[in-house]
Amino acid sequence: MGAKAVAEIGTGCGVSGMHLLAGMRPDGVLTTVDPEPEHQQFARQAFRACGFASNRARFIPGRALDVLPRLADAGYDLVFCDGDRLEYLDYLAESLRLLRPGGLVVFEGVFANGRTVDSGPQPTEVLRLRELLRTVRESQELMPSLLPVGDGLLCAVKR
Repeated sequence: MGAKAVAEIGTGCGVSGMHLLAGMRPDGVLTTVDPEPEHQQFARQAFRACGFASNRARFIPGRALDVLPRLADAGYDLVFCDGDRLEYLDYLAESLRLLRPGGLVVFEGVFANGRTVDSGPQPTEVLRLRELLRTVRESQELMPSLLPVGDGLLCAVKR
């Protein structure tokens, strides 16, 4: 999609970020948010080891729901969500504000190891994931696609 600006919720050790950077334009910048500074340090080292220039990634420590409101409206081509699954619905609301028209929001792990389709009693995390899936499916602002990759990727293009 020729992404120039990508926001990532949940830096982790940098694996997702490396793939996001590899798929972006050469002048693109990844903004990655994580509450654990040591995760961001691992990612910074991983990006450097892969040959990405230091100005290609902006690391912001903190809780996503505290940081995202400070990011620019309609300033992002893609938002990748791999943070606290209990907060995914809140990430969706912020993503809709952050994304330009035609931008993409992606949620990792929406199958919850198959529990989102299990009819038995489920923990709050699974109930929140089901609510996210329903909200995205019913949204007039989004064109969704559910990919059976890994533990499930929910992708949606902002109309």
